[in-house]
Amino acid sequence: MATVVGKDSGLADGSKLDMTKSQIDPEVASEHVGQVKTTVDATNEGVFGAAAAAGGKQFRVLGKWKAAIVLIHTEVGIGILALPSVLKRLGLIPGLIAIFGVGLLSTYTAYVLLLYWRKYPHIDNLPDALRVLGGKALAAVGAVGLVINLSLACSSATLAISVALNTLTAHSMCTVGFVGPATFGIIVPIFIVIISLAVGSPRTAPPGFDHHIKLVGNPTFQEGFTALLSICYAFGGRQGFLMVMAEMKDPSKDYVGSLVILQAFAIPMYMITGGAIYGLAGDYVTSPAIGTAPLLPAKIAYGILLLTLFSTGMFYGHAGIKYIFVVVMRDLLKVPQQLTTNTVKSWGVWVTIATFYWAMVFALANAIPVFNSIIAVSSALLVAWFSFGLPGIFWLHLNWKRQLSSPAMIALSCLNWGLVVMGVFLNTAGMYASIDSLITLFRDPKSTVSGPFTCADNSLF
Repeated sequence: MATVVGKDSGLADGSKLDMTKSQIDPEVASEHVGQVKTTVDATNEGVFGAAAAAGGKQFRVLGKWKAAIVLIHTEVGIGILALPSVLKRLGLIPGLIAIFGVGLLSTYTAYVLLLYWRKYPHIDNLPDALRVLGGKALAAVGAVGLVINLSLACSSATLAISVALNTLTAHSMCTVGFVGPATFGIIVPIFIVIISLAVGSPRTAPPGFDHHIKLVGNPTFQEGFTALLSICYAFGGRQGFLMVMAEMKDPSKDYVGSLVILQAFAIPMYMITGGAIYGLAGDYVTSPAIGTAPLLPAKIAYGILLLTLFSTGMFYGHAGIKYIFVVVMRDLLKVPQQLTTNTVKSWGVWVTIATFYWAMVFALANAIPVFNSIIAVSSALLVAWFSFGLPGIFWLHLNWKRQLSSPAMIALSCLNWGLVVMGVFLNTAGMYASIDSLITLFRDPKSTVSGPFTCADNSLF
């Protein structure tokens, strides 16, 4: 049962309103953030709950803390390596404000996903939510977008691995060869960089260099927009949050706590990393940020970071493969009860999907062989919608007839319409800026990367 206490819900008589889970009103919930209490057992919800009820293994096992760890792993990763260069372009003060602001906004959009799940607890992923919103056609578009976005996340990991291996080995082989095998947390390498810069100088800085730090930058439209896209990418794990809910014992009870733990860790970590590395290196910041450090600390940091990069690539790869696996088993083969059982059919489907998926990741990582560019393209093409635009549309779908019902609802309506506009703007203008930036780099005679599938050295030294 879910209980909304009268005092919290604004009932004049202070009475209690009890509702079953299927009757929970997300419109009321959206006005009273965090005040909906529930003891609903969600273990039989969604495709994994149904498979467990049919005799398969129970995958809905995550509580608040385990889910928080998964969310942190989903969100805090490769994107953080681009943030010091964001501050270089925007300036220290606007850059930190932008990181904090996008972080708060992403906290709200992640909460909206919970409101949508409460209304439609059968959804297991973003395309399921889009099927509720616009039928099979919209779900199909979302499915293609989700797979591409997760593939780009894997590709950014493999590309960062190729940079690391080229740096560690002084470009001992073709970069395409280093992307192939790429198919301890990130904190340790970052602090190695910060400490090495505190006691030494950036690798590319001349002796006695001046710490030229811009408090307020003066970026071009292209530079400013790609910087904003990098920040959005760092908070762009929302496309996987519904998948995490699908494996939680009780998302309605535990998800908010997990989200608070995630953001309490991610936002300060992003601001400290960006501010400290830019503050110590100034104009000599590189992207990925590990390359800012002197040669030996940078190689040590990259050596440790390889574990995280492999882990991140595997994590997003698993998420993408698992989504396709669910679609094939549930919707195409019509055997959802075999999703969690060990059969020749289930393993054959899994291995086939994984083979084709990682081949696509390999192709994407070589088609866009520049770290900042692959992050910008991914952010503009899909993260802008999945993490900001679509949550705004979900909220409007839940509250369409109540948008002008009170001052609070009017304010929330303006916020969510703003998210939709933000998604459109980041998608259109962002794609122009990121693609134009990539083409400019390819045409630059001083650039070591002149096109896709290149053997050129992309190391930082």
